[in-house]
Amino acid sequence: MKGRPIPPRFRLSSYDYELPEDRIAQLPAPERAASRLMVLGRRSGTIVHRVFLDLPELLRPGDVLVINDTRVYKARLLGRKATGGRVELLVLRYDGQVMKAMFGANRGLLPGQVVSVLDASGEDTGVCCRVVDVQAGGVATLWADVDVKGLLAQHGHVPLPPYIRREPMDSRGAQDIERYQTVYARAEGAVAAPTAGLHFTRELLSRLVAGGVEVASLTLHVGPGTFRPIKTEDVRLHNVGDEYFEVPAETARRVSQAKAEGRRIVAVGTTSVRTLEAAWQAGQVRPGSGVTGLFIAPGHRFKVVDAMITNFHLPKSSLLVLVSAFAGRRNILKAYQEAIRAGYRFYSYGDAMLIA
Repeated sequence: MKGRPIPPRFRLSSYDYELPEDRIAQLPAPERAASRLMVLGRRSGTIVHRVFLDLPELLRPGDVLVINDTRVYKARLLGRKATGGRVELLVLRYDGQVMKAMFGANRGLLPGQVVSVLDASGEDTGVCCRVVDVQAGGVATLWADVDVKGLLAQHGHVPLPPYIRREPMDSRGAQDIERYQTVYARAEGAVAAPTAGLHFTRELLSRLVAGGVEVASLTLHVGPGTFRPIKTEDVRLHNVGDEYFEVPAETARRVSQAKAEGRRIVAVGTTSVRTLEAAWQAGQVRPGSGVTGLFIAPGHRFKVVDAMITNFHLPKSSLLVLVSAFAGRRNILKAYQEAIRAGYRFYSYGDAMLIA
């Protein structure tokens, strides 16, 4: 690819768009299923405006709706260095007293430094973390003088995305803890919510099942790759990072049977799309667990997913590239312009799109 012109569909600059600041949702909708829903024809590019509560009218009996049941943990810790500088840690994983975390600090972190953990009011909790080493990309390994799981439960904060420019809805983030979590969240392990699922209520899921839609679950623990910007002009060179997934045997059976019978697979969110496509082998979805670094770009041949529910994504992001691979870049960018014109809310707490 070096030295050759990059085709427009692989060019990062082709996935840019202007979004007014006031279109970025800072708060969730008053009711989960009251969000707006844009219905985009995957091949035709037609656009219809609905609300999320209309979903039972838009799905068909026999469709299999695949949800990601990962659960977000309170992965954000606030701290202070001995020099007085503030530090924010996003804990990516932990084991006992050891954690690996992305950090944000004016002057970074260095091995041997000690970070004092702060409570919600900014007071010292008495818990300290020592920096063991620092890796590229702003990631550090730290040793805490208490168990990290308990530390996060007591002093962790909801890991809201950086474009939500406010503090949690109260000092402990109680409302965000509920709303930045799907109603079917089960398996703890994500540092970000699979946000397409935030629009569902238990009542809406019951209506879908009563209408003949099958609901199947899988797990993909959303990792830091969801925040990682694409830095290569050729999007095919982007590394989205590895994320843990698990496909239960019952889900694999239901999806494989539906595909064999010509019924639609409707994936809720890009995480479900990536997991299903990664698990497809020899004409069926294989059960099991592992890690996937599958990055879906134009040219990907979708073998499992027929329709998807998703939110509106950031410019030049891997998620925008994925939905463009599914529905066509021009269709997606046209739909986004229409969403901006029509006053849709964007990103994690924003409105939804059904691509079918």
